[in-house]
Amino acid sequence: MTEDEVLHEFRASEALLEGHFKLSSGRHSAFYLQCARVLMEPMRASRLAAALAAKMPRDLRGAVGKVVSPAMGGIIIGHEMGRALGKEAIFLERPEGTFEFRRGFRLEPGENVLVVEDVVTTGLSSREAMRAVEAAGGNVVALVSLVDRRAEGVEFDVPYHALLDIAFPTYAEDEVPAELAAVPVTKPGSRK
Repeated sequence: MTEDEVLHEFRASEALLEGHFKLSSGRHSAFYLQCARVLMEPMRASRLAAALAAKMPRDLRGAVGKVVSPAMGGIIIGHEMGRALGKEAIFLERPEGTFEFRRGFRLEPGENVLVVEDVVTTGLSSREAMRAVEAAGGNVVALVSLVDRRAEGVEFDVPYHALLDIAFPTYAEDEVPAELAAVPVTKPGSRK
C-alpha cells in the first residue's frame, strides 16, 4: 500500500481532522489523525494491518510470538496485526495510571513481542508499553504503528516501522502560535 493509498483511507473515513487539538502527549497541533475512525470499518482495518505487516522484514515477522498493544488506541490495530501475523493479540491497560496486563493476559518468560500502536508522537506511551512487556517477562522485538508523527530525535532501542510518516508540527503549551491559540482547543484522544 502506497503512502497516497494510506492517506486516501484516512480521508475517506474522515479521520484526518483540522482545528486545534491537544494531543495525549500534551502537545498542541492543528491536525489530528483519528485512527479510531479509520479503523472502524473492519475490512479497512484489516487492509491497513496487512500493509503494515508487509512493511516489516520477513525475519522480524517470523520472530514475533505475540502482539501487544496499549489501550485504548492500539487495541483494534493490534488485534488486526495479530490476524495479519497469525499470532495472539493482547493489550495493556492503565487502571491505576500505568500500563499493566489484566483480564488474565500474560506472556511466557522470554516470549518475543511486537508492540503495536496507532500513532507515535513523543514515544512516551510506546516506551511505557515496552517497559510493561519487559516487566511481565517479554522480549520486545519491534514496535510498529499506523502513523509515525515523531519529532526529530525521538528514537527507540528496537526496530520501528510505520505505515505512514507524517510530520505535522506540534507545539508545547507555551509555544502555541497565536493563530492556533485563537481556535478553541479539542482533546480528542483517549487520555484525559
